[in-house]
Amino acid sequence: MTPQPILTARGLVKRYGRVTALDHADFDLYAGEVLAVIGDNGAGKSSLIKAISGAVHPDEGEITLDGKPIHFRSPMEARDAGIETVYQNLALSPALSIADNMFLGREIRKPGILGSWLRMLDRKTMEKQARDKLTELGLMTIQNISQAVETLSGGQRQGVAVARAAAFGSKVVIMDEPTAALGVKESRRVLELIQDVKKRGLPIVLISHNMPHVFEVADRIHIHRLGKRLCVIDPKEYSMSDAVAFMTGAKEPPASLAA
Repeated sequence: MTPQPILTARGLVKRYGRVTALDHADFDLYAGEVLAVIGDNGAGKSSLIKAISGAVHPDEGEITLDGKPIHFRSPMEARDAGIETVYQNLALSPALSIADNMFLGREIRKPGILGSWLRMLDRKTMEKQARDKLTELGLMTIQNISQAVETLSGGQRQGVAVARAAAFGSKVVIMDEPTAALGVKESRRVLELIQDVKKRGLPIVLISHNMPHVFEVADRIHIHRLGKRLCVIDPKEYSMSDAVAFMTGAKEPPASLAA
């Protein structure tokens, strides 16, 4: 029996005035895989991911999750459905603490009347869970979990965003350039986290310009060009130079790979 994709998109179109960002784009993500999405600047990768994660509404086309059509009106609805996204700009609130950012929009309230009536937050539990998640990532170079995110380095902020997605994604985790702001050591830990999340059976969509990282962790590579899926390649069968050539239009993919 052929496995069915957990998340699909068919014929997605998104226009901004005269610019067509998505031109009948398709997408397939299977359970337990790391799918890398690569493409030149302006190829429409970000628009594709934003459509899947509820940040933009496609003008045409259909997206399905677990075989059911979905129409997210906001990223919050996508999160409620189990799709977590780490955006390139991190989408953190600088003035809030690390723990508050980890639980933003899903705060834990104190048990009993204090939580249900007085709506008091259980900061102790949130701080403990936030610390545990960052420690799991190996990014716990932060002494004080209640310090404001604006006091952190770029790499530490990325660590908070990645840890949040890994902690709460129940169906799909989307990572948009997760290692872009990180040093060598922190990048290595994020790549290890991607493998750990994959072992739990959770599929990951990885958008990255870092070809060595893509070829190290991806099971399949979706190549996006001129607003649509050009082809999907197996990193064991094609080289980095092949991928770049397909992506830039220097070489056409074999007909057997055509999307």
